[in-house]
Amino acid sequence: MGKKTKKSEVDVVLIGAGIMSATLGTLINELNPEINIEIVERLDVVAAESSDAWNNAGTGHSALCELNYTPEQADGSVNITKAINIAEQFEISKQFWTYLVEKEILKQPKEFIRRVPHMSAVFGEKDVAFLRTRHQTMVKENLFKDMVFTEDREVLKDWLPLMMDNRPEDEVVAATRMDIGTDVNFGTLTRDLIKHLQTKNNIKLSLNQEVRDIERESDGLWEVEVKDVKTGEKREIKAKFVFIGAGGHSLLLLEKSGIPEAKGYGGFPVGGQWLRCKNEEIIKKHNAKVYGKASVGAPPMSVPHLDTRYIDGKQSLLFGPYAGFSTKFLKKGSYFDLPASIKLSNIRPLISAGLDNLDLTKYLITEVMKSPSDKLDSLKQFMPTAKLEDWEIEAAGQRVQVIKKDPKHGGILEFGTEVVSSADGSIAALLGASPGASTSVAIMINLLKKCFPDRAKSEEYRLKLREMIPTWGKNLNDDETLCNEVRERSHQALKLA
Repeated sequence: MGKKTKKSEVDVVLIGAGIMSATLGTLINELNPEINIEIVERLDVVAAESSDAWNNAGTGHSALCELNYTPEQADGSVNITKAINIAEQFEISKQFWTYLVEKEILKQPKEFIRRVPHMSAVFGEKDVAFLRTRHQTMVKENLFKDMVFTEDREVLKDWLPLMMDNRPEDEVVAATRMDIGTDVNFGTLTRDLIKHLQTKNNIKLSLNQEVRDIERESDGLWEVEVKDVKTGEKREIKAKFVFIGAGGHSLLLLEKSGIPEAKGYGGFPVGGQWLRCKNEEIIKKHNAKVYGKASVGAPPMSVPHLDTRYIDGKQSLLFGPYAGFSTKFLKKGSYFDLPASIKLSNIRPLISAGLDNLDLTKYLITEVMKSPSDKLDSLKQFMPTAKLEDWEIEAAGQRVQVIKKDPKHGGILEFGTEVVSSADGSIAALLGASPGASTSVAIMINLLKKCFPDRAKSEEYRLKLREMIPTWGKNLNDDETLCNEVRERSHQALKLA
């Protein structure tokens, strides 16, 4: 690296001021308040990319309604393993937020989390049969035992007035409902967590600071080169540990680190849009997150849903997302992001994954070409009375799905999140997308265990972790009494009861 005007040293650098860095920073501060942290963000505000409520995050993914987490098997059965895992992790998030509310670190839970029913709705005999089997499988588990299934049109009209209005009487429809579902505004939550961290003398937030390079020094420390996007001034931060939580840009920064564990990873960017309702009367008639089945060839994150969200204290209604393709890795990124991510070490995985997913690429390009009226047609499958004048297009966030080496295929496209870290645990990056925000607490605790193994084995660490997450290491799905107790405590503290 060249000569810089300023140098500083901290224990931890967190790159990106989104929900992941906010969660990790809060956990570190609670577990060891003496650790010095600097949070570096390229934009002028925090939580402006994927953590923002208008972008991707917001559902409170807990596997109560997302059908892509419960795939149908060849024999007609439904695999709910992933759903159980995600539901367990979301309960961990709620426990951590409960701890923060009880400590008055988070003072107004209603500002970031509200109770909104989670529902799945399907149309046609085939999909109704799938949903029925899914329900029969899931209600056997403690985490989902309160799920209700119905094909009764009168019940459906009560649950889903917008979706059932003017729907043909002979159309076969079914839905499941779980009343304990939530809407989580991860933008507000992130801002509240970082605001609290800024009250600490040993924690610093640096906005308008773009990380240009990451390099390992001979003394074992990481040197992070940062440029002020307004003044152009460069500086360097030396740190013992670096976390890259920069959304789609995490891959690009991970590649700059040069760690061998990063080799072979690539990224497949997926953009998108919402239809946002602007008619207040329509918005008031719907209070649920209703997920359907994705179209054939659609990526899992494009599962259509009619989604109630609370943003800035106001009820909103979104439908989508409509997937699209862009070479940007962030909503406010560069069209050169994808080309810049291509290295000798990941060319083969990228080509292999691309060839295996030509239908997906074709689907995304087709989605980009859709007109507003085409988008309305998709909405009418959910809401037959929808009119274009009641809706407007809202740009969604940009996601980058993980492409990784595979011995059989050369490279595979992964849908989900993955932590990549160096062998010594001194640097780690979070790659991928959904359900990352909702499961951020479990992801970050596992990261701490991996990157700080000695500290994680200490009795002091374990006691504090149990104080924050009383059920850590236990499966709520295996213990009905514990599951009910944990949910009752969380719901009381978070004002969800």
